[in-house]
Amino acid sequence: MLEDDRLEFEGISGTSAGAMNAVVMADGLLKGGRGARIALVSFWRAVANSQPLDMSTTSIDGESVALLPSAKLMLQWTRYLSPYQLNPLNLNPLREVVSALIDFPRLRTECPIKLFIAATQANSGRLRLFKTRELTEDMLLASACLPMLQQAIMIDGEPYWDGGYSANPAVFPLFYECRSHDMLLVLLSPQQYDETPRSVDAIRERTLELAFSANFLREMRMFSNVTRYAARSQQERESSALHRLFGKSRDAEPVTLEERLLATRFHLIEASDLMSQLGPGTKMAADPSLLTRLHDQGYQQAKSWLAEHFDAIGQRSTVDLASMWG
Repeated sequence: MLEDDRLEFEGISGTSAGAMNAVVMADGLLKGGRGARIALVSFWRAVANSQPLDMSTTSIDGESVALLPSAKLMLQWTRYLSPYQLNPLNLNPLREVVSALIDFPRLRTECPIKLFIAATQANSGRLRLFKTRELTEDMLLASACLPMLQQAIMIDGEPYWDGGYSANPAVFPLFYECRSHDMLLVLLSPQQYDETPRSVDAIRERTLELAFSANFLREMRMFSNVTRYAARSQQERESSALHRLFGKSRDAEPVTLEERLLATRFHLIEASDLMSQLGPGTKMAADPSLLTRLHDQGYQQAKSWLAEHFDAIGQRSTVDLASMWG
């Protein structure tokens, strides 16, 4: 989508790895040209290179993918030891990558798009959205801080955990703070699972995935319900004699909340079939071959979506909120 010059982006809301992509993309856009695509490639290569080399392999959909025995062992230890015990020095390789590749001072003053980065207040569970003009390295790392693996990120004396616990991602800031009426959702979590988990590990993994998706599903159901209500309310107004006499043109810029809701067009890119094939271990794998495969799959999904739905941008939604989340 970045290489399609017909598209422009006004704002991005991201959580965890999505937050990384959002900020790296914005930093790359500052450099102009193909800067955003180059920045994203450089970032994920640096993430892969920051991993230890003690890899084993597993097969995913017939392809060999490298996994880290040390990472799997770490996950087992987290059942008994906290990150304050396992990592008392609070070492975080991701901090070095983020610090080296992202120019936060320039981003805060010159960012060409609006950023909304979600993190969760560890002591209250509240969502905190960090915005472009205040964004720091710690705020980005807070969005991706998994509490079983990493010590909480302290910001202004408040501990923060992964934003997925409170928004994954937050949709409402795009609605309230962006003028664009087209909203594209890029989802990694499967919207529907084919099998019910039966093992202890599989059940634990599923409950975590559901917990991370719950707030997003609730938010999208809210959008579905209030949009349906707004449409019914508008129909009632349009049927009145007073509206027929004094009602405004449909082409006028939306002013009221109901008009804004009805003008918003939702779009969706997902890869449920692929993501449902990836086991829990792959979430700890930063193997270059896996990252390349995920990139290629995402590229094809976006290319297919553009071929099928580009003409709908600015005209109509391409996803039915009621059938998906209502």
